[in-house]
Amino acid sequence: MDVQTNLLVLGIESSCDETGVALVQTHCAAAVPTLLAHALHSQIEMHQAYGGVVPELASRDHIRRVLPLTETVLAEAGRTLAEVDVIAYTRGPGLAGALLVGAGVACALGLALDKPVLGVHHLEGHLLSPFLSADPPQFPFVALLVSGGHTQLMRVDGVGQYQILGETIDDAAGEAFDKSAKLMGLGYPGGPALSRLAQQGDPAAFKLPRPLLHSGNLDFSFAGLKTAVMTQAKKLGDDLEARKADLAASTEAAIVDVLVKKSLTALKETGLRRIVVAGGVGANSQLRAQLNTACQRLGIRVHYPELELCTDNGAMIALAAAMRLQSGQQQAQRDYAFDVKPRWPLDAIVQPAAGEHLG
Repeated sequence: MDVQTNLLVLGIESSCDETGVALVQTHCAAAVPTLLAHALHSQIEMHQAYGGVVPELASRDHIRRVLPLTETVLAEAGRTLAEVDVIAYTRGPGLAGALLVGAGVACALGLALDKPVLGVHHLEGHLLSPFLSADPPQFPFVALLVSGGHTQLMRVDGVGQYQILGETIDDAAGEAFDKSAKLMGLGYPGGPALSRLAQQGDPAAFKLPRPLLHSGNLDFSFAGLKTAVMTQAKKLGDDLEARKADLAASTEAAIVDVLVKKSLTALKETGLRRIVVAGGVGANSQLRAQLNTACQRLGIRVHYPELELCTDNGAMIALAAAMRLQSGQQQAQRDYAFDVKPRWPLDAIVQPAAGEHLG
C-alpha cells in the first residue's frame, strides 16, 4: 500500500454519548501526527434524567452538534474545509443510530468536497490515543483497553498489528463500575461517582471476589463481582447509606486489583517492558496509582492518554486514521457507503480478507 504523508485529517466521533471533532496533520512515516485542534460535546447532562444513554436522543444530539463543532475546530486551527485531505469517522463499534450520524456527515462532506473518507475502529482510536500525550509510547507494547463496553489486554507491535491476549467473558470493567454504582443508588455516570465516593471509604471493609484472578489466562470476568455487590448491599439493608463509601471503595479495589494483576501477568508473559492504558477507566486514579507503583518497581514504562482524551473524542479518531494512512495500512476511499458496524471486534481489522478495504 502507498504511504500517505503530509495530510490534513478531519476526525468525527459519534459512537455513543459524546460528539467529538478534531483536526490532525500527518508527517513523515516515522513521526507522530500533530493534533491541531479538537472540540467535544458530552451528552451526560441530557441522559442523567434517564439513568443511562437513550440511543435515539444520542443520535439527535449528534446531529445538532457535529457541524458547529467542526466549524469550531477549523477556526481554532486556522484552516478551511477545502484544505482538509481526508475525512475520518468512527465506523464502529457503537450505537447504530449514533454511528450513522458521524458516518453520514463524513460521507456528505466527502462527496460535496470531493474528498476521500476513512472509517475508523473506535477501539483502535482509544488504543492509539496515548500517542497524542506529552509522553508518547513506542512500539511494541502491551495495551490494557478498559472502558464501559470493553476490557481487553493485547500485544501491539505496530499500527494494525494487534494480538488479543485476553478479554472479558461477560461485563466490561467500566460496566462493573456503572452497575455497582446503580446498585448503591449513585447518580449517572456511575463509574466516576463511585470512584469519588470510594475516596472516603475503606477498601478492605468488605471481602469482595476477584473473578478469574487465578484463572491461569488473561481473560476477565466482572459479572460475579456485580452480583456480590448486590448481595452485600441487600445484606446491609438500612445500614447501606452509612457504609456506602466503604462498599464503593471495596468495589473499586476489587476491579483495580484484577486489572493491575492481569496487566502485570501480560507483561511477564510477553517479555515486553512497556504498557499503554487507554479507555474511559484509564482515567481512574486508583488504577493509575497502583499500576504506576507496580511498574516502577519492575522498571516498566507506563503510558496513558491525556485525561481529556480518555473519554470518547474526535482526536483519537483523526489520529488513528492518520496513523493508518501514514503507515500504509489503509487508504481513504471515495465510495461514501457509510456502512457502519455496531458490532466489530478489533481483531477483525488486523488482517482484512483479500480485496477488502477497511474504510
